[in-house]
Amino acid sequence: MTFDFINDKNKNIHFIGIGGISMSGLAEILLNRSFKVSGSDMKASPITDTLSTRGAEIHIGQKKDNINKDIDLVVYTAAISEDNPELMRAKELNIPTITRAEFLGSIMKGHKFNIAVAGTHGKTTTTSMVSHICLDADLDPTILVGGQLDAINGNVRPGNSDYFVTEACEYKGSFLEFFPYVGVILNIDADHLDYYKDINDIENAFIKFAKLIPNDGYLVCYAEDERMKNVISQSNCNVVTYGIDSGDVVAKNIVFNEKGCAYFDVYRGESKLLSIQLNIPGKHNILNALASICSALSLNISYENIVNGLQSYKGTHRRFELKGVKNGVTVVDDYAHHPTEVKATLSAAKNYPHKKIFCVFQPHTYSRTINLFNEFSEAFDGVDELILADIYAAREKDTGIVSSSMLADKVKERGVKCSNIHSFDEIVSYLNKNLENGDILLTVGAGDVFKIGEMYLKN
Repeated sequence: MTFDFINDKNKNIHFIGIGGISMSGLAEILLNRSFKVSGSDMKASPITDTLSTRGAEIHIGQKKDNINKDIDLVVYTAAISEDNPELMRAKELNIPTITRAEFLGSIMKGHKFNIAVAGTHGKTTTTSMVSHICLDADLDPTILVGGQLDAINGNVRPGNSDYFVTEACEYKGSFLEFFPYVGVILNIDADHLDYYKDINDIENAFIKFAKLIPNDGYLVCYAEDERMKNVISQSNCNVVTYGIDSGDVVAKNIVFNEKGCAYFDVYRGESKLLSIQLNIPGKHNILNALASICSALSLNISYENIVNGLQSYKGTHRRFELKGVKNGVTVVDDYAHHPTEVKATLSAAKNYPHKKIFCVFQPHTYSRTINLFNEFSEAFDGVDELILADIYAAREKDTGIVSSSMLADKVKERGVKCSNIHSFDEIVSYLNKNLENGDILLTVGAGDVFKIGEMYLKN
């Protein structure tokens, strides 16, 4: 289902869950185009406050009275259940309803050059890198990113051109509603197993995503991911691969500075294209940079704009974000919530100057924790001490099948010092007693674990 509303400024659009990072971005795009926007969320936040100041009608609490006949369209996320009172009321009044992904796809239809960044890991960072390059090239892009990016003062930038840059999440097949001209696939890994049957089912979803790219468009993908071969073989567009050891575009002569940030040369075949100095740490960010470079090359963006864009990028909030220093202890926060992401974050931390690495990890959802239990137990090798907060439930309920205490026991079997501490206050108290000058404190996870670092810095 798609709606041709791009040129109709009189539409009244209502968002269920308008305070979410992706929903709020869509709301801002419409507000910038003079649409009438309303929405609800379970609690007020800086995001809902900002939307209110920009003209949106905000309701705190989701109830059927928020929906009336003046609303032309209701947008909801995949997390909204069928018994949501606003969704039920919209159906009673025969108001059209559409998922967030379908709605975003409809907006993308109004642009020619859509850059959609997909993959199990690295979407926000790569989308941010591509955004920086497009901004340096003065393409006036519309940008929708799953994190706070200083260059656009938030997570969204309404533009007035044919260029649209967005993340493309695979959860519940959301990205299959999109219209990519440049489709980026960073990697294919096991995740969202509460929805997908297995890794083969996930791979099939990425194959379908690649098939959405038009014949004259570009598939940009990581050459060293074995599952990418099937994706490439079934695509019907131009293909550009990248990697460190193989690919059309590769990184050579890699050198890391004292903060773990890479300098490297970029080659296509035997020809050197450019040299890059990254300002964010970790080997994984070389790959994210290569993906963004290939995307830019597909759009004929100059080498100068690519270099300037990438060198101006200093990170997205909650992606290896330096939060502060207290008594010689460096506090870094990262959104990693999958074992592969955790390993990449810890690898970056090991290249950062430190005495000991203390990691506070908050597992995200019970389903992910139980489905990847063994992988999580092996992800923290080399950490001096791991503290597990209780599992962040998000959209799920605790059935008792898994807990942070169970995971802590498994981690300890590998010789890693680990404990499960239940409350944030207790965790901060423990950190105050045990952290020393020269240590790094990592707060890691997709929930609200970042608050622990902030509490530590204030206490």
